Amino acid sequence: MDFVLGLHSHLPYVLNHGRWPHGSDWLCEAAIDTYLPLLETLSELASEGTPAPVTIGFTPILANQLVSPTFAAELEAYFHQRIIACGEAADAIAGTNDEHLIPLTRYWRDRLERLRALFRSVDGNLVVPFRALEEAGHLEIMGGAATHGFSPLLGRDESIRFQFLLGRAEHERLFGRAPAGCWLPECAYRPRGAWKPLPEAPWSDERPGTDEFVAAAGFRYFFADAHMAAAGTPLSPYEDDLPMGAERFDLHGHPQRRTPYAGIITNSPYQTYRVSSRAAPAVAALVRDPVASAQVWSRHSGYPGDGTYLEFHKIRWPGGLKLWRVTGNGIDLGDKQSYDPAAAQDRAADHARHFTHLLSSIATPDREGAGNGAVVTSPFDTELFGHWWFEGPDFLREVYRSLIYSKDVRPTSASRHLREHPPATALQLAMGSWGANGDYSMWLNDETLWTWRRLWPLEDAFWNAARAALKREGSRPILAQAARELLLAQASDWQFIISTGEVADYATRRFNLHCDDLERLLATLAGGSDLESANALAEELRRRDDVFPDILPTLERIINDH
Repeated sequence: MDFVLGLHSHLPYVLNHGRWPHGSDWLCEAAIDTYLPLLETLSELASEGTPAPVTIGFTPILANQLVSPTFAAELEAYFHQRIIACGEAADAIAGTNDEHLIPLTRYWRDRLERLRALFRSVDGNLVVPFRALEEAGHLEIMGGAATHGFSPLLGRDESIRFQFLLGRAEHERLFGRAPAGCWLPECAYRPRGAWKPLPEAPWSDERPGTDEFVAAAGFRYFFADAHMAAAGTPLSPYEDDLPMGAERFDLHGHPQRRTPYAGIITNSPYQTYRVSSRAAPAVAALVRDPVASAQVWSRHSGYPGDGTYLEFHKIRWPGGLKLWRVTGNGIDLGDKQSYDPAAAQDRAADHARHFTHLLSSIATPDREGAGNGAVVTSPFDTELFGHWWFEGPDFLREVYRSLIYSKDVRPTSASRHLREHPPATALQLAMGSWGANGDYSMWLNDETLWTWRRLWPLEDAFWNAARAALKREGSRPILAQAARELLLAQASDWQFIISTGEVADYATRRFNLHCDDLERLLATLAGGSDLESANALAEELRRRDDVFPDILPTLERIINDH
């Protein structure tokens, strides 16, 4: 059985929009906690010859920030601040009841200095070393939608095409090759059919399915949550719909048969599927295995909740150092015990061996769906490893080292698995996402209705103005910036943050800011504005929201094709 680990790296655009707590510090924290430790881990495995074919995605909006000189300067300042805090913390707790924590302040200082040296060794550009690892054949990098817009709820087909086509173009610009896979924003899928999520939403009798937009942008696979496949409907009942030479299988990879339950075929997460509404060619879906995935991400029943690991929630202020361990479930923060880095690393190695055995147990021939061409797919947010679960990168390193000795499980990339085992069965996925409740409710609810009511008319206004603006040479910079503001307003992060109730004011402010600026730019395109001052406004906003430098060719392609 193959094992595909998928990692999804994403943050909304935060540069030039403040620092703490959800400005550039948010990005810097992710870089120090996750991206740099993961780079360190994967580079170590590559140098020792241990295969670690991670399938990792960087959303285009994140990748744009990771190559920005502004980010490099911000991270240098952040490193300096954190390293100074280590010395100040040691001085402050000397002679107190917490004096036993002083060695941990040295541990953090040494770690930060090591990661800073790594960042400087790649000239402050985190895309370059990941790109080099892919070019050397050590991993695969997926693409994604430009700003992680929640595609099933966007009002115009042009908007969805723009997200995916620009995302692909930006990936090629930054990573030097076309991506095979696409991480769907929030793993959200909508099949072909009628669309009207709210009474006042633009009505359509039939809109293309998500897979059709993905295929049209040139992607060949995506990840889906298990419940979307389990509730899906098998397709292609006729032999002439099968690929050349393909045999008819059920969704477990066995000769097709019906279950006793109302004639419904049970869908296994251990197979890949051709997903097709009318997409040509069809794209493939790799389905998240709930068993292996829950073991890794769940703080309550999985590895991260182990008492040996670093406690995420207890932080020493000032300075922001984490000096305590989980200790146990239900333990008050005041009763947390001091962290032991060596013990935590040993525990991560134990859990890695346990996870390898878990994968082997899934790979047993008698498990339903674990036949020829079977795969265990475990997709996660990259930030789980290092940020939420500090020892996560150590765990991944030991998993891949353990898999060297496995006779039952082979780690591989998504593309390689699909190349060697093309999916023989087609499946129409059910609508859904990997969010709470498995549906769209984290992004469309009573708290977020107002965002969609504002966004849909702005989508219409932009696309209605775009064709004429493209024909006026002096208006093209204004249109380009209007497109950037539209994409930034579409980011799914704003609705998600509002729904969680944490820093909802920040998400509200950012969403309204981009909508306001889009309206200002569209007003200048409508006529009656001085072109020189309109371009000055566009340039001012471009310096603030400095992303997607080659945005116009993709925009022009969509307009000309429409």
